[in-house]
Amino acid sequence: MKLIIINGPNLNLIGTRETSVYGTQSFDEYFKTLQNNFKSVDLACYQSNVEGELINKLQEIGFSYDGIIFNAGGYTHTSVALHDAVAAIKTPVVEVHISNVFAREDFRHNSLIAPKCKGSISGFGMDSYRLAIESFL
Repeated sequence: MKLIIINGPNLNLIGTRETSVYGTQSFDEYFKTLQNNFKSVDLACYQSNVEGELINKLQEIGFSYDGIIFNAGGYTHTSVALHDAVAAIKTPVVEVHISNVFAREDFRHNSLIAPKCKGSISGFGMDSYRLAIESFL
């Protein structure tokens, strides 16, 4: 099985950014744990702070991977373009958020990409990614 985790803006700062919300472990450290725990999965990751680069990546891999785990960060709540990109590809997408977006500011309660995703997982910290992988298995 071939899966990719795509992280959006500011998620390159996991481990140092708002540690009370996102924790102190970097995504790179956690990704190594995922690779060790899911050795039968061909697992890749990609991160960009740029909306167009995220769209390009979705289009590039959206017809050849078995699944996409997508944390669009702040673009979740604002990007019609990412909604359209997820709708345009064949590979199923699971939306992931580290924090419980429904326990945060009101503007975070609406996801523009969720209606085009296979499912959504939020609020389980970094384990949200693990749960998303398990949903594909």
